[in-house]
Amino acid sequence: MTKTVRNNTEQYLHLYKEMVRIRTFEENANQLYLNAKMPGLTHMYIGQEAVAVGICEALESTDRITSTHRGHGHCLAKGAEFREMFCELLGKAEGYCGGKGGSMHIADQENGNLGANAIVGGSMGIATGAALSAKLLGSKSVAVCFFGDGATAQGLWYEVMNMAALWQLPVIYACENNGYSEYTPTTEIAAGSLPARAEAFGIEAHKVDGQDVLAVHNLTQGLVNRMRNGEGPFFIELETYRYHGHHVGDINRSYYRTKDEEIVWQTNRDPIANFGKWLEGEAIASSEELEVIVNDIHNEAEQAVRYAMDAPYPNQGEVDSNVFADVRHALPYLSGSRHDA
Repeated sequence: MTKTVRNNTEQYLHLYKEMVRIRTFEENANQLYLNAKMPGLTHMYIGQEAVAVGICEALESTDRITSTHRGHGHCLAKGAEFREMFCELLGKAEGYCGGKGGSMHIADQENGNLGANAIVGGSMGIATGAALSAKLLGSKSVAVCFFGDGATAQGLWYEVMNMAALWQLPVIYACENNGYSEYTPTTEIAAGSLPARAEAFGIEAHKVDGQDVLAVHNLTQGLVNRMRNGEGPFFIELETYRYHGHHVGDINRSYYRTKDEEIVWQTNRDPIANFGKWLEGEAIASSEELEVIVNDIHNEAEQAVRYAMDAPYPNQGEVDSNVFADVRHALPYLSGSRHDA
């Protein structure tokens, strides 16, 4: 399945809708947590919508992404639906992972999402492996690895960048620098320049305003086109900001960042509000038309939440199904039937 070709007006409105979908989903997920309806924690993506949407709009369903613990936005931007997403958060059988993955382990193979990962930087090898597979198969598919600034301290990143550079793999390492590694400012955990770290491996690096969906998309589209023609890998540092805490329980953030800082980002740098103003200024959509889009998405989310709340849980007998792969047929010694030569 390939992505539908859109004219500019359709694409601009699609970008707006996708960002609103992510924010609406996250607002509802946060409310489910506050109402004690959702088991476990979740990590809000609110404020960073332009990153996921700008990048995924440049991809096709056959392209692969890997995600993070703050991964709802990536999953939705890559084509996931509200119903299955909410079902997964609530542990229901109709969720993308049968209710077993929850917030931090959602995968949507049909749309090319190889999965979120609760381990910081844990999916870097998966994305690089997907890019290697695409190159060996000659499929022209590409891979994108989403990760946060805190993950740049993981040794795995340097190992896979080295391989990707040596083998010229079609992968983008997309670093969402939201200013904080959990509760510590990025400036206190990352020495020097993040793009310089990729450049040390001979990887072309870029830095872009992660609150500007068009800037993100235009840069990514150009890099994706180049990768389909045999170039790569690439690194992008996307300057962005999470409006909420590190997780939904991180309410009082005054000990590591100021309220004034949050207000500045939310009022002056909001990706949805600013893009909406641009759409109005370019006469692409009126404020009334944008309001209809928002209301329609809110209604869709409300219906999806109700559906997920009433959906059945998995059968108890399925607790250990699809958890481990049965490899005994491939490795006879695991089943005790190995014959020594």
